[in-house]
Amino acid sequence: MTDPLAALPDSPDASSIADPAAAPLASDVARGIARLFARNGIWCLPEMPLRNGRRADLMGVDAKGLVVIVEIKVARGDLLGDAKWPDYLDHCDRFFWGVPPGLDRSPLESEAYRPDCCGIIVADGYDAEILRHAPLHSLAAARRKVEVERLARVAMRRHTVLADPHCNEWGGESA
Repeated sequence: MTDPLAALPDSPDASSIADPAAAPLASDVARGIARLFARNGIWCLPEMPLRNGRRADLMGVDAKGLVVIVEIKVARGDLLGDAKWPDYLDHCDRFFWGVPPGLDRSPLESEAYRPDCCGIIVADGYDAEILRHAPLHSLAAARRKVEVERLARVAMRRHTVLADPHCNEWGGESA
């Protein structure tokens, strides 16, 4: 089975995605990335709580069962001020930065943002492009199993509560 992310083309110019003058929203970037991933058999959830107390903006699983996390930044100050992002690396096989088309991506090329292990996706509310693929940094099998099971349980809980909001009143896990 081929790697669905490796098959996606790199693109040096994401300017065609959206008008850079428009104020980007994280929810728009998340939507564009979710659409890109869905077309390639990668299903994700927004705002996925991690066991270390952090919350991944997007976390998903590809067709091979590999875990992908995307940290979304829509403002330069937010990107430069984020010191917590390395905490996500222990919870995924691939890590991407998700940014809107107009955001200056030059900090993501510096050693502080570890381009050797982080991919870059540019997205708006309609679509996304991978500018730099995230290299595979395989989780231990036991760790991956835990992450995939947690992701599945949160997804099932969210789906159940959408179908019947009263289910949320009966306790159980939160997320």
